[in-house]
Amino acid sequence: MSTFPAKLSRWMNRNLPKREDMEHNRWIGPLARRQELWRFTRRSVPRGVAVGLLVGIFALIPGIQIVGAALMCVPCRGNIPLAALMTFLSNPATTPFIIAASIYLGNKLGFHADVSTFNALMERGATLREWAYWLLSDAAPAMMLGLFVISVISASIGYLVASFSWNWWVRHKRNVAVERMRTERGEG
Repeated sequence: MSTFPAKLSRWMNRNLPKREDMEHNRWIGPLARRQELWRFTRRSVPRGVAVGLLVGIFALIPGIQIVGAALMCVPCRGNIPLAALMTFLSNPATTPFIIAASIYLGNKLGFHADVSTFNALMERGATLREWAYWLLSDAAPAMMLGLFVISVISASIGYLVASFSWNWWVRHKRNVAVERMRTERGEG
């Protein structure tokens, strides 16, 4: 019976596109040719997680998040697949909570915004003019400041967790290999 990570790894190897396949795409090709952006190393993994969380929470626009995270990974030398994966933290189920928390935090930091106004605009399909008025009010700066603070804190925590997890995983693999070598030698 195989474990969940092993099943997930096999599913990803079967279904996700390979870097070599993406090299021939005219849009993704330049990023795919930079192999260091696709490797899982102790430095690229935490950077990819941090970039994905930063862009995923701050942007909140589904198509832009993955592209923004991939482009931001280039100067940061982060892992693009992990950055793209971390942008999915903000999804239709979590977005209302992220927006409410960001408006609450923005209010605590000195702005005055009302979550019910944002919800009302969303529900009735507000016009561009109504959204522009809302953006010029106190609500938009409160939400943007809150989103910025939440995304920076999330990215920092994500970086630390990914870094510690990566180091633990590497040490665990080494210990397992050493133990296997001992048992093969009969040193048990």
